[in-house]
Amino acid sequence: MPTVFRQDGFRFFFYSNEGDPREPPHVHVMKDGGEAKFWVRPVACARSHGFDARTLKVIARIVADRANQI
Repeated sequence: MPTVFRQDGFRFFFYSNEGDPREPPHVHVMKDGGEAKFWVRPVACARSHGFDARTLKVIARIVADRANQI
């Protein structure tokens, strides 16, 4: 699970061989036992466990701001 970057305590990462067929660009996020999967374009939460709505908005903003890096 290579880490793309860390920001504000969140770890943004991907699985190198995920999905068959391959899924659109997305990133996984973990922090304090919470985990989410975000599509990159357009930015949307695919699934989440352990994050509240406010935190998901923060993550979505980070994903949008760093989409080119992801």
